[in-house]
Amino acid sequence: MLDLNRLVMLRAVAMHGSITAAARELAYSHSAVSQQLSVLERETGTALLEKVGRTARLTPAGLELVRNTEAVLAAMEHAETELAASHHQPRGILTVAVYSSIARLVMPSALRSLMRDQPGLDVRLRRLDPQEGVLQLVARRVDAVIVDTFAGTQLAPADVVDAAEIGRDPVRGYLPERYAADSIEELRDVPWVMEPPDAPSTLWALRVCREVGIEPRVVHESSDMLFHLRMVEAGLAAAFLPDLVVREAGSSLRPSALLPAETDRRVLLLTRSGAAEHPAFRAVREAVRDALANM
Repeated sequence: MLDLNRLVMLRAVAMHGSITAAARELAYSHSAVSQQLSVLERETGTALLEKVGRTARLTPAGLELVRNTEAVLAAMEHAETELAASHHQPRGILTVAVYSSIARLVMPSALRSLMRDQPGLDVRLRRLDPQEGVLQLVARRVDAVIVDTFAGTQLAPADVVDAAEIGRDPVRGYLPERYAADSIEELRDVPWVMEPPDAPSTLWALRVCREVGIEPRVVHESSDMLFHLRMVEAGLAAAFLPDLVVREAGSSLRPSALLPAETDRRVLLLTRSGAAEHPAFRAVREAVRDALANM
C-alpha cells in the first residue's frame, strides 16, 4: 500500500517545482524528502520525477499519481466533515488566513460573533496575501483562506479547493487632483500605483484600462492598498481602490467618472476540496458574511 505522507511529498514537489522548495514547505530536510521519494518510486516501480536544471518535473506517471492523491485527500476532508456534522456545535481550533483590509475591518466583528455563538470553536487568524494563503491552504498549513478575487482571475484550481462567496466589495478608479481630465486621451501620461505584476488585482486593472484605451504607466508598486490610497491623496498616482480600504482610511476621495464604473471584487472563503460543508467552516462563512453586510 502506498504511503500517504510520501504522496503528499510528491504533491508538494509538483506544486513548488523543486525538492528543495517542497522540503522547506513541509519542514523536512532536502535529503529526507529525496529519500522518501526514492522509496515511493521503488514502491510504484516507475520513475516519478525527472531533473530539469535545478528544478524537478513530474513524469506523466508522477502527475497521474498526484491527481489520485488529490482525490484521496478530498475524500479524507469529506470524511472529517461528515464526522464533524454529528456534533451539535462546531468545535476545535481553526486557522484562517486573511488579507489586510478584511482582517482589520471585518474580522474583529466576525470573531466576536463566533465567540458568542460558537464557544467551542477557536478561530485563529494569520495575515497573508491571498496567493500565499492559497499555497498555505493546499499545503495544509492553514484550514481556510479568505481572499478577494477579480473577474477573469483564478487563485487555485477548482479541483483542489472549494470556494464559497461571502460578500462583495466595490472597486472604483481614482485620479490625483492635478490630473483632473476631461477625456481618456488626457489620461495616457498619468502615473499609476498597482500591486506586483503577477497579482490578480493588477492583471484585472491592466485589462480594464486597456479595454477603455489606456495603457497605464505603472510607476509605483506595492501590495499595501493604504499606500495606494495615500499616493492618490498626495496627487502622485492613480489607483483602483476597494471601498473597504477607502472606508477604513476615512478618506474623502471621489472616484473618477472617466475610469471604468465600479466593479465588485468577490470575497471568498476557500477550503480544501471536500471540506466546504464542515460545520466550522459554515459558521465562519455566516459570521464573516454578516459582518461584511453590516459594514
